[in-house]
Amino acid sequence: MAGSGRDTRGIVDAPDLFTHVRFRRREPAPALRPFLEHYWLIDWDLPEPYTSHVVPHPSVHLVFERHEAGSAGERAGRAEVHGIVRGLFSQRLEGRGRVCGVKFRPGAFRPFAPGRPVSDWTGRRLPAAEVLAAPPVGAVLDPDGEGARVTALDAYLLPLVPPPDPQAEHATALADLVRTDRSLLRVDALARAGGLSTRSLQRLFSAYVGVGPKWVILRHRIHEALHRAESDPEPDWAGLAADLGYSDQAHLARDFTAILGLPPTAFTPR
Repeated sequence: MAGSGRDTRGIVDAPDLFTHVRFRRREPAPALRPFLEHYWLIDWDLPEPYTSHVVPHPSVHLVFERHEAGSAGERAGRAEVHGIVRGLFSQRLEGRGRVCGVKFRPGAFRPFAPGRPVSDWTGRRLPAAEVLAAPPVGAVLDPDGEGARVTALDAYLLPLVPPPDPQAEHATALADLVRTDRSLLRVDALARAGGLSTRSLQRLFSAYVGVGPKWVILRHRIHEALHRAESDPEPDWAGLAADLGYSDQAHLARDFTAILGLPPTAFTPR
């Protein structure tokens, strides 16, 4: 299945999700790649309801979706901007449905909607037309072929490609550095790496990423802890806590529990 072999950090029990839905990731057009991580496509036809769970990344998403559930019939498709979700994101799926999502790189959404800081969208879901030019919902959701859906997303977004924004590029680079350099475990260290004061870094992240740098660092810690919990039958939690910059295992357990609802030692994928 396309997408299932890539890094699935953040998806809670990805193998179980992939048995219930068709999940794929597709690359956008080259001109969009400085701004987008990928497109993600989901289709389902379920005999029983299923709830998916995701520990979100520090990314804004543009989501086109249509659900058809039982006697309620098909609801009109809609397009929404999903700001960063601070906690666990859970979605109940039932009947038949389709989602086409656009995952923006951290820091890269602001140039598409420059009038307001990205922190204004954090924790919110709102109609895309309130933030961007009105998207062609049917053009994206109607085609049965996923290639046609990707082409429709490209056709919609390419005319919206913004002019260069050095601040956005800086924010994206620093957010990516947190993801790739596991030694950056403190906000002051990230500020030094970016040639900024701590306060300037915090303002940059609020305006362009939508959450603070400390939140981004902590979220990548939880992604790694969740990945370890799902891939290692006997994780060394004390060792992992030290690797992730925690003062002790209890602090890791506290953060993990706050998001997942149970401590890492009790987490068992289905």
